[in-house]
Amino acid sequence: MTVPGPEAVTTADDPLAAIAPRLFQPLGVDGVYARTALYEAVMARLADFVTRQRDPLAEVLRFPPVMSRRQLEKSGYLKSFPNLLGCVCALHGSEAAIRSAADRYESGGDWTTSLAASDLVLSPAACYPLYPLVATRGRVPADGLLFDVAADCFRREPSRSLDRLQSFRMREFVRIGRPEQITEFRERWMGRARQLAEELALPYSVDVANDPFFGRVGQIMAVSQIQQALKFELLIPYHDGAKPTACMSFNYHRDHFGVVWGLQDLREELAHTGCVAFGMDRLVVALFANHGLDPARWPASARRALGL
Repeated sequence: MTVPGPEAVTTADDPLAAIAPRLFQPLGVDGVYARTALYEAVMARLADFVTRQRDPLAEVLRFPPVMSRRQLEKSGYLKSFPNLLGCVCALHGSEAAIRSAADRYESGGDWTTSLAASDLVLSPAACYPLYPLVATRGRVPADGLLFDVAADCFRREPSRSLDRLQSFRMREFVRIGRPEQITEFRERWMGRARQLAEELALPYSVDVANDPFFGRVGQIMAVSQIQQALKFELLIPYHDGAKPTACMSFNYHRDHFGVVWGLQDLREELAHTGCVAFGMDRLVVALFANHGLDPARWPASARRALGL
């Protein structure tokens, strides 16, 4: 069997082409790859490293890669990012109708014309299933809530670039409570993230940012988000001269999810939410890109942080 060349994952002139085959194997779709043992070993170490940063009071939840379509629609995702969403579709109807669609492929036809949307979508971020779940529990306590959530996520962004996968893993620490609790949480984590990047011996910067809102209306939303400083990112270049990649984000949603899901505190005031998100795959690629393919030769601080 021939091992695919670097161009199967990256473009030939990409500085990361030399490391790509040791980390990923192509599966026929850009941005969706099999991950090697070397890659997964470092991912496991990084996951442990992130876990050690977790507040001991945080509740741990792990979500599947799919979630309720109705809940995501209600969250407002279609208004902001319809171009990134993946919906789970399936063949519906009688046995005869489903068999007819499947047979159409065998005769050279297009079976996908018979697909219809199911009640599931692919999760675009780890925290989206959390807020309706919390809403079922009643009022938010005075000291607020903390969560550690994770999921395999999907965003429809086909690319051969290793910093823009369609299928990726996201870890989030989420805070729910009063506005001052959210801002304190975010400010503390923006400082802590700098320390983590230094422990991992990664070059970084932190800057105000905006989400990739869709369309002309989205451009206005993005400007407003920047003006209100609702989102910051920890940016890491993968090589000298590279445009830095956002590997962590620090987000203040204000009362958006409080309004959508009726999250209230004991004073019957709308709860605010915020999160710090770890792009786990982006961080692992950043480690290999900056330190090389042999973890035993990585900087001492990175090896110590990851227990290598």
